[in-house]
Parts: sequence; structure tokens; C-alpha cells
Amino acid sequence: MSSAEWEHLDLLAEVDALMADLDAWADDGPPWPPARAGRALVTRLRERVDTLRVRWQAPLVVATFGGTGAGKSALINALVGEEVAITGRQRPTTRMPVLICRPEITPQMLGMAPETVEVVHRHSEALADLVLLDCPDPDTSESEEPAPESAAGNLARLRELLPHCDVLLVVSTQQKYRSACVEQELAAAAAGARLVFVQTHADVDDDIRADWRDVLADQYQSGEMFFVDSLAGLADARAGVPPRGDFGRLVDLLTQSLAGAAAKRIRRVNFLELAGGTLDACAARIDVALPTVEQLEGALTEQRQQLATRLASTAREELTNSRRAWEDRLLGEVASRWGLSPFAGLLRAYQGLGSLLGGAALARIRSPMQMAIWGAAAGGRALARQRRERIAAGDTARAVSRSWDPAELRTAAIILQGYAGEVGLPREEASMARLEAEAESAGEAFVASTARQLQEVISREARRHTGWFPRLRYELLFGVMLVAILFRLGKNFFYDSWLAEFIDPNWTGAAAEIFGWDFFVHAAFWLVAWSALLLWLFSMRLRRGLRRAVTEVSAAWKRDLPGGGLFSGLEDRCRAIRDHRQRLESLIERVRSLRRKIAEPEPRLGHRTADPPVGQGSP
Repeated sequence: MSSAEWEHLDLLAEVDALMADLDAWADDGPPWPPARAGRALVTRLRERVDTLRVRWQAPLVVATFGGTGAGKSALINALVGEEVAITGRQRPTTRMPVLICRPEITPQMLGMAPETVEVVHRHSEALADLVLLDCPDPDTSESEEPAPESAAGNLARLRELLPHCDVLLVVSTQQKYRSACVEQELAAAAAGARLVFVQTHADVDDDIRADWRDVLADQYQSGEMFFVDSLAGLADARAGVPPRGDFGRLVDLLTQSLAGAAAKRIRRVNFLELAGGTLDACAARIDVALPTVEQLEGALTEQRQQLATRLASTAREELTNSRRAWEDRLLGEVASRWGLSPFAGLLRAYQGLGSLLGGAALARIRSPMQMAIWGAAAGGRALARQRRERIAAGDTARAVSRSWDPAELRTAAIILQGYAGEVGLPREEASMARLEAEAESAGEAFVASTARQLQEVISREARRHTGWFPRLRYELLFGVMLVAILFRLGKNFFYDSWLAEFIDPNWTGAAAEIFGWDFFVHAAFWLVAWSALLLWLFSMRLRRGLRRAVTEVSAAWKRDLPGGGLFSGLEDRCRAIRDHRQRLESLIERVRSLRRKIAEPEPRLGHRTADPPVGQGSP
């Protein structure tokens, strides 16, 4: 395979890969007016690329572009060396475009419909590597045109043909170079084409190229500008005289410098600049609309902060009201971690005190009425315990959902619907029904997150309070009382009552009496009092640590307000718009990088350097 074929395949692969990414970017765009406009621009770019693919291997299409009477047809005749296009002095300016090419070239090879052009075949050295297209005038008054049945007006025909052109000969005169109509059409046509600026009528007009270059400077790199006398050039060609002066340099540019590999570079650069111009136009449309998106994002943040502050306040209230449940859970986890020991048994007994009292009451029931009363009391205690456990486990979604004030949600919905409308997003994203659903979901998520945080707090505090030192201290304090009571009982029963007289030879007294109920009552009283004191001290220790940890959790809500998932629909839309713009920026940089790698095909050619304002030019 030759190097030319490899270059051709590489070019096609480059175009296909870039267009695939552009299509993916456009198809994945959010339902947002600038994104839809970008999708339309990419579709039009695809149409241009399809015509470009058709003529990858065909000769360059060099078209004349200029106002009425600028001398386009005369320039075509001079380049070919004979009269192939009727000049304005002999025919009306409105006419069918004329395609001048070698006999083996057809309009289909150039991506043009045969009925849109009049084909003139010539064997000419000037047509060895290019074809010439004599285009209609963009500034002809359509009202003066007898509308043909098979074609629209001049301007429609011109716009239909320009996407098939590789190089535009921008022809003007001393009187026409400031034409606003021509300048507007050129701004749209210059995308994806190299430009050659030619001033005609050199035999009668002054040289205005310096001023013309200043006029073009804002949007175009003008390259070399030519000042030619087309009639003199045609006369020289008929007389066999080689082209001279500016006309000779123009002929050399078209027939020598743009031949061969230069033609492929021109098409590659044209494609990249066309793609870059399309992406820049998309970016311009998006950037114009981004401030409204930023306003919507600001409104989302403001409304979320207001509602989340209320949610955090309600959650702190719930925590405060249910602190007994959290303390009970912490006490239970400490007891379970403590294992089997006297003080751990005391903790479990303290936790089950209510159940023990209920069981004791059950043992004294003597009638069905007493059973009903006990059942009601036990049921009430069970329901209260279940309620505390539900709160402690985080099942407070209904309580939290009631913290969302319907009036506040309705106000937020009205405000966000207004901002969504300005952005161009569906107002249904901020409807009251949707906000209520999102608020409930956000409340449930927050409650679940809070439950996890508090469970972690309880586990951490339980580990902290079940270390060896706290355990040893409380076990010793509780064990001292147990040992003292048991020692007194054991000494009285075993030693004082009968062993003393057998063991002690000096014993002369009578055996002591065994302790009666008074001792057990007093012992029970002091054991209960001592246990209560230890439980109070231990509970206070747990309570202080738990309050400190819960306060830390609550303080974190002031830094990171809850409310994740609130307004998620609109937030996702805004995020999709940001991602859409970011992907576009990556594509723009990719096109620019490819463009920097390709040298300018011919420094004497001009090209557009700045995009027209949004809405004026398009691919």
C-alpha cells in the first residue's frame, strides 16, 4: 500500500473517531435547550463530513465567492484560459452555478447533485488537480429573479454548494469589499474552507488591499491578497503568454502549491477547523446559558440549607428526648461486653428490673380482673420499650418527615420552578409532589445515617468503659460489699455458732445465735444502697461520655448539614450540564491538539480565525 493510501486511511480513521466521539457527546446531552442546539450543530457537521468523505480522493473544489459584478466569472475564464462562464456584461447575474472540470469528473464525485450545477468539461492544465465552481451572487435581490421551478433563489443555491468547496476565491472590487451582505455570508461559508482574497478590476480600480486587510483582521487571517486584471489574464492566455504579475502568482498558487499532498492537508485542516468551529459554537451557546444554571445551583444550596437546618434541629430534639433509650442500649452493650461477673450481673439486673417487677406482680395475680390490669400494664411497658428501641434504631422516619414544613416545601418548590424555567429545564423536576418524595427519602437516609453514627458512638463508648481498669475498680467496689456480707454470714453460721467451741480450746462462752431476718433486711438494704450508688456512679460515667459523643455528632451537622438527596432531580440535571460542558471542553482541546500537529498547508492561503457571534454563522 502506497504512502498516499496510508495517509488517506489515516485521515478517514481520524475523522471517524472524532465524529464518533462528537456524536456520543451530542446524543448523551441533557434535555436542555443549549444541548439540543449543540446536537443540531453536530448533525449539520455530520452532513458536512459526509460530503467531505465523498470527495476525499477527488480534485480540490475551488469556488468563486463575491458580490454582484465583482468579476467572478471573468476570473474563472482567465484561470481556464477561455470563456467557459458568461460574464455579467452578457447575462443576468442570477444563473445556474457553473462547474468547470475535466471530462472524467462528475458532480456526484464531488458530492453535488447533478441538477444543482451546469457542468462544463474542458481539457486545461489549470484543471489538472482542481475543479472550478462559479457560484451565484449572495447579494442579488431575490425579488428581481424569475423564480425557476427546479431551484430556489441564488442564496439558497449558494448555501447548498458551499459545503462542497475546499477553497474559496473571495472576489471583490473597490466598490464591493465592504458589503455587509457578502461579509455575513462569508462568515458562515468560511468554516471548513481555505480562503484566497482577490481584488479584480485592476485596470480601473485603486489598490484597496491594505484597507481590505484591516477590515478582515478581526475575523480572518487574510494570507496573500491578489490584485488582478482578469480580462488581461484571459487575453494573455489566448495569446499564449504565460501569466504575469499577481495573476501569475495566483495561478501558481492554485495549480502548483495546492496540488498533490497539499490538497489532502487542506481537507484535513478544513475538517479540523470545521469541527473546532462547531464545538466553539456549541460552547458559546452553553456558556451564554450557564449563568442561569449557576443561579439555580445557588437556589438549590440556599433552599437545602434552610430545610436541612430545620431537619438537624428536629433530629437534635429527637436525640434529646430519646436519650434514655440510648443510655439503655449503651448499658446493655457494656453488660454484654463485660461477660460473667458480679457487677455485670448487677447491670443486667438493673436493665431487667422492670421485667422482674412485672414477673413478681404476675405471681400475686388471683383473679381475671387482676390479670387484665397486669396485661395492660405489661403491654404499656412493652410498647414504651419498643418505641424507645425504634427511636434508638433509627426508625424515626415519620417523626423526621414531620419536620419538613409543608409551607416551606411549597415555597421552595415555587422558587425552584422559577429558576428551572429560566434554565430551560422541566418544571416538573421541582413540583411539590416530587419535593415531598425527595424530602421523605432524604429524611429516611439521614435517620439511617444518624443511627449508624450513634451505633458507632455506643460501640466506641462501650469499648472505652469496659477496659480492665474500669472493670477492676467497679468489680472490687461491688465485691467488697458482697464479701463483707458473705463473710459475716459465714462467720456467724460456721464459726460463731458451733465451730468456735471445737477449734478454740480456751472457749468458755456459749455458741452465738444464728442471724435472724433483721440481719438479712439490713444486709439487703445496704447491698441495695451500695449497688444503687455504684450503678449511679457508673451510669453517670456512661451518660457523660455518651452526651459528649452525641454532642460531637450533632455539632458535625452544623458543618455538614443533612439533606443529601433533597432536590436530587434538579441537582442531577445541573451536574449533567456541567459534565456535558466538561466533555465538550475535552473535545475542543482534542481538536486543537490535532490542529497544532498539522502544519498550515500553504501560508499564502487565508482562513477564518474567529467565530461569528452565536446565531450568525453555522457549519
